[in-house]
This record gives sequence, C-alpha cells and structure tokens, in this order.
Amino acid sequence: MTSAGINRQIPVRLFGGPTALFEYGGLRFLTDPTFDAPRDYRQPGGLLTKTAPAAAAPDDLGRIDVVLLSHDEHPDNLDDSGRALLARVPLTLTTPGGGRRLGKDALGLADWESIELARPGGGMLTVTGVPAIHGPGERAQVEPITGQVVGFALTATDLPTVYVSGDNASLDAVRDIAERFGPIDTAVLFAGAPRFPVLFDGAPIVLDSAMAVEAARILKARRVVPVHYDGWAHFTEGRAELVAAFTDAGLIDCLDLGELG
Repeated sequence: MTSAGINRQIPVRLFGGPTALFEYGGLRFLTDPTFDAPRDYRQPGGLLTKTAPAAAAPDDLGRIDVVLLSHDEHPDNLDDSGRALLARVPLTLTTPGGGRRLGKDALGLADWESIELARPGGGMLTVTGVPAIHGPGERAQVEPITGQVVGFALTATDLPTVYVSGDNASLDAVRDIAERFGPIDTAVLFAGAPRFPVLFDGAPIVLDSAMAVEAARILKARRVVPVHYDGWAHFTEGRAELVAAFTDAGLIDCLDLGELG
C-alpha cells in the first residue's frame, strides 16, 4: 500500500479551534477539547473571545479513549465543557504541570517521555511527549509568560506516524521532532498565528501559515491537517491564508482540511 493510502486510513474529524478526533490503533484520541458556546474569557494577557460554536457537542462524539491535551491553562485549548468531558475519559495526556493540576486520570509527559497503550485488537502503540514552545524565543523566556505546552508523537510498528504539535511556535522544536520521528505521515499542526499586542511585541505565539509550510517541509510530512485557526478572535490567519501558503509552496496536495463535525 502506498503512503498516501495508509494516511487516508486515519480520518480526522474537526470541531473548530484545536479540537480534533481520530482513531489510531483502535483507540480514539481527542485533541484539546473546546465545546463551550461563543463567549468571552478574561485572561492575564487580555480577553479571549470565542466567535463560533463547536461543530458537535461532547455527547455526539461517542467513546473517547485518550485526550491529548497540549496544555490546560488557556480556555482556547481547554474550556469549561472540555474540563467536564475529561471526567468521562479514562486517560488524559498533558504537560507535567497539567498532570498535577488535573488529577488522577491525567498523566503529564515531559519531553521525549513515552507511554505504551494497549490496542483493543492486541499489540501496543506508543505516545511520546515532544517539545512545544508557546511563543517566539527560547523556552526559558517563553514559558513564564504563556505556560508549559507539550506536543505528541504517536507510533506503532504497523501504523503511520502521527504528530500533534500543540500550541507550538518553534521551528527548532519541529527540527528536533523530525530528527527522532521523521518523516511524519500525518502532522496535526496548530496554526492560526494568534497574536496579542502585549505579548512578544505582537509576534505569533503559535505557527503562522508560512511557518506551518516550513514545519511540513522539515517533517517531510505526507499529510498536514491544520487545526487551531478558526472560531476565536485572536487567530489572525485562517483557512484562506493556509491554503494560499501551501499552494504557493507547491505543497497543496499534502494539505488536508479534515472532516468537519
């Protein structure tokens, strides 16, 4: 089977913002659950405004085996409805700090720390925590402002490699991940170029569209599924900018805008 054929065996359902659902090795994974209705959230860095509802409600999702939570401290990655959902999920993988805050069914993964999960049909798959930096610059300068974030790499001997970036703005982190796990079959890239005038002189704190293209090149990604680019007022680039950037780079064939809802 071709790589493209393997890739298409992993459909990705998108619900808006950073929230996506996919099956891997018989387990159902949900990223950064955000299901609140549109509303404002007051944060230390400013107001976050959700502008569109999720494409489905939590009760419509069916069984969720694992939540891949890039971080628990921002409502555009984990909102009130998402927190309620975590109570019904057997395992949440997140940052070390988030694991301590969220309690017994949450496990924090440090960079390059792995957990093996049993597959329903037999065998194992591995989820590895990978670096993510939520803003421009070195981690030591960024984390005190925007907090700790983790990405995830999913691997198994008979399955394509999946990378979930989380809220990452560092191409150096992407290079480190590519060295260990590349080429990547499916990269779920958080994008949207969110910006705040009071943070980092207005530089994006997650990948912009041009950086997403460069990340795809670094990873040698066979498929890129972008998330975290719609439904919130602080996202400054959306679907049109992503399509234009991947088209201009000659990579439009690897861009997969997923299945909504």
